Amino acid sequence: MTAAPRRRGLAALVACALAVAGVVLGAAPASAANDVLDARTRLYVDPQSTTAQAARTLRGQARQDARLLSRVPSGSWFTGGTPDEVRRDVSRLVRRTGRQVPVLVAYNVPFRDCALYSAGGAASLDEYRAWIEGFAAGIGDRQAVVVLEPDGLGVIPWYTTLDGVQESCRPAELDPQTAVDERFAALNHAVDVLAALPRTVVYLDGTGSSWLPAGESADRLLKAGVQRADGFFLNVSNYERTENVVHYGTWVSGCIAYVTQVAPGDFASCGHQYWSGGPANDWNGVQLSNQGVWSDDAADPLLNTAGITSRYAMILGDVEPSTHFVVDTSRNGQGAWAAPAGVYTDAETWCNPPGRGLGVRPTTRTGNDLVDAYLWIKVPGESDGQCLRGTAGPEDPERGMVAPQAGGWFVEQARELIALADPPLTRR
Repeated sequence: MTAAPRRRGLAALVACALAVAGVVLGAAPASAANDVLDARTRLYVDPQSTTAQAARTLRGQARQDARLLSRVPSGSWFTGGTPDEVRRDVSRLVRRTGRQVPVLVAYNVPFRDCALYSAGGAASLDEYRAWIEGFAAGIGDRQAVVVLEPDGLGVIPWYTTLDGVQESCRPAELDPQTAVDERFAALNHAVDVLAALPRTVVYLDGTGSSWLPAGESADRLLKAGVQRADGFFLNVSNYERTENVVHYGTWVSGCIAYVTQVAPGDFASCGHQYWSGGPANDWNGVQLSNQGVWSDDAADPLLNTAGITSRYAMILGDVEPSTHFVVDTSRNGQGAWAAPAGVYTDAETWCNPPGRGLGVRPTTRTGNDLVDAYLWIKVPGESDGQCLRGTAGPEDPERGMVAPQAGGWFVEQARELIALADPPLTRR
């Protein structure tokens, strides 16, 4: 039997805050715990956020857009510095949050993003360990949600999948014999350091519904220490529909339960988005499409998840998925971009796609026991990078302009995201 998760995500964080305030919580059913979470958790809006800073440099509509976005809770990213510097910066932020809960993104793992648009990270495993210890020291005994290393499990240097396929991140400067072990060592150490904090919850990278098969994600999460964390996060800096991501997260959680409690190591039996076969459709599976909303009763087989749902019901029996997750809904109001067919050698559909909108506002009221929160982890309005879509550049051929570097304020995209938000973003 697998060890139980350390806590029940943000619900436990709220319970801890109440206990500190002298409020005693008795045993309660899950629904009562969720009611406490819904009623008590307030996500932090940072008046010194990068969005608020961008607004001060802009004029006209662009300034109005940035100011509007700055009023919505979003992630605060920490991407470098010395251990002392990150300790100081994190401490300054959490000290000003009061009773609100900040979302802190730790993004400094060695060779992050495989030296692509968001290249960077600590220079070595030892340097990273010291950095994450400084990060944790900055939090101390204050409340925080930590999103631990976006892409940290989706892009692993010199990694070979469960199917025996060597992935494309193969940097010559890293030793293929040690690179994988060092990535998992970095993340396991970070989980242990952060899990030791009394009022912090930590989530690992579960990628998303258009990325790894659910079983592959479950395998990497287990290797990274998800059973000692509070769960995993999904869809960071991506655009997939919330409904689809929740389906995917439920499959990942189901797979973790299956391979740890029912059939150890049998990841091959875990249903996933690239083949939807299962008892409900007589195992006539297809690859699901991200151009639409997935559901168990969808008329279109490309959107129908009944086969996968029934497959997990069959293999899990009485075992319930218990690994929680959070979803980045910052830019998924319109779902994924369908690139024009045959135009680009690499459409980079994840990189500043046109015509996207803001998604569900950050909330802990998800209505799903496995989903601890919908969060804006990626800061909407900040660029994904200078996308080239397989061309020589320097312009993004889809937009006809040179986009800002990753993390830079993107005036045109901010306007799109607000105009096409679903639900609409209202001024308040």
